[in-house]
Amino acid sequence: MTFGERILSIRKRLKWSQDELAKKVGTSAPIIGRHERNEMKPSIETARRLANALNVTLDYLVGDSDSVLFDKNTTKRIEAIDAMGDGDKDALFKIIDAYIRDHRAKKAYVS
Repeated sequence: MTFGERILSIRKRLKWSQDELAKKVGTSAPIIGRHERNEMKPSIETARRLANALNVTLDYLVGDSDSVLFDKNTTKRIEAIDAMGDGDKDALFKIIDAYIRDHRAKKAYVS
């Protein structure tokens, strides 16, 4: 998926018009359209503003990551976990692993 296709996909999922996104980014709707059609590449600063407005990482928009699940809030949490000491990380991962295991078990019983 191209840069423009990613912008278009997220904008449509958010149900925003080009004009709404443009206002959040500080540009115009025709410029957003040109980015979405890959007719024009944004400056680094504009790409950063697009990522912030769409609440995704710049890595996702430029294609270095295919995970849109890692929105800005998730990324901030991961960074906070990364800053923890090893003991705290291990304890947190045990809790997360238990939750994931329970979730998978519930899904298996429903299927």
